[in-house]
Amino acid sequence: MTARVLVVDDIVANVKLLEARLKAEYFEVLTATSGFEALDIAAKADCDIIILDVMMPGLDGFETCRRLKANPATAHIPVVMVTALDQPSDRVAGLQAGADDFLSKPIRDVALLTRVKNLVRVKRLLDELRGRATGRDTSGEESVEIFQGDVVGRLLVVDDRASSYERLRATLSKRFEVHVHTDPESALFHISDHAYDLVIVSLGLENYDGLRLCSQLRNLEKTRALPLIIIADPESDAKVLRGLEMGVNDYLVRPIDPNELMARTVTQLRRKAYADELRHNVEQTMEMAIMDRLTGLHNRSYFDTHFKTVTGQAINRNKPLSVVLTDIDFFKSVNDTHGHDVGDDVLREFGARLRRSVRGADLACRYGGEEFVLVLPDSEQEVAYTIAERLRARMDTDPIPVAGGQKELSITISLGVASVRGPEDTPEALLKRADEALYKAKREGRNRVMLAA
Repeated sequence: MTARVLVVDDIVANVKLLEARLKAEYFEVLTATSGFEALDIAAKADCDIIILDVMMPGLDGFETCRRLKANPATAHIPVVMVTALDQPSDRVAGLQAGADDFLSKPIRDVALLTRVKNLVRVKRLLDELRGRATGRDTSGEESVEIFQGDVVGRLLVVDDRASSYERLRATLSKRFEVHVHTDPESALFHISDHAYDLVIVSLGLENYDGLRLCSQLRNLEKTRALPLIIIADPESDAKVLRGLEMGVNDYLVRPIDPNELMARTVTQLRRKAYADELRHNVEQTMEMAIMDRLTGLHNRSYFDTHFKTVTGQAINRNKPLSVVLTDIDFFKSVNDTHGHDVGDDVLREFGARLRRSVRGADLACRYGGEEFVLVLPDSEQEVAYTIAERLRARMDTDPIPVAGGQKELSITISLGVASVRGPEDTPEALLKRADEALYKAKREGRNRVMLAA
């Protein structure tokens, strides 16, 4: 794994040492000797991670980190703060400033590379989500608020020592809903069946390897993205590093500082909130790409993509399939007489009625303007005609409420029905026959269903 790393320290010798270590592992390294220089570089360069010393003149590491997290352009960049080994208060202050992790002086190569690779991996997953959220603002004020604002969450502690989990619960329950599970062997099923925002796993479980539970959680689709914090005993570096390699998000070493526990928990919940926001944006973007906003039906793009596949399968398997094209009669006069807002009300209500008229396997789309299409798998022409006629009759006899229900409009529709004729048929020919039947219905007076010739 390679990445672009920004190293920030006012002591040039420290910068050179970290630069040499990282370059030896093929990382691209940028350097800065002040907080102001770091802010400038981070805003302009595409950094994957920032290693930031705490003690710097002018603008110290805490304030630099706060400003990085307050800037929408840099808020998503992981920050690792370098602290003195005997200053646990620095770690808490750094977490409160928005730091994602820590390295203690003197920096060990294994810890350096493991932390960097772990955070780069997480960042790239989030970058991928941001990239998929095409057309949506995923790096603006909403993200900054997540990184800086308060958080809520439902936590699970997996620990079988009462003295240990009671201390954890006493600290975390001040801000969060905390549950404890003392049986690690059944914890996996419990976590899968309940909604948690973060899981804390003790590596000091009796007769059970806590990392095995972490591995299982990472392998399940439902819990793959669930934040994990492990609690380790002193001299457990090998287990901690193994946990980070398998995807554990963070760790704490006993004896646990309550402030650090709270700060690290908040950091992971904020990151989860950001990832959840990105996933939500991706889902909305995907939905926008295939759905018509006004009617809630699939759009023309979705129809063009799936119609040929569905119809081709029916033709190849010698299965029945029918298509119904429908058009709202005299829709232009609705817009001209009552305005486009009323026209939108008509389209919206017709879309709702269309959805209620079809089965789960059927495909209903807005084809364009006031034209709609139904694709009816496993439906002979007679069945399709019945569905089309039922829809026509309802529109003819049930006026559409518009203008907030203040008035009603009598609306009629014309429909054309075509069905697959045999193995020599094609999707294009089927749609053309339905279109010709629709226009025949309109020529012969509208408000009627016509079968394809």
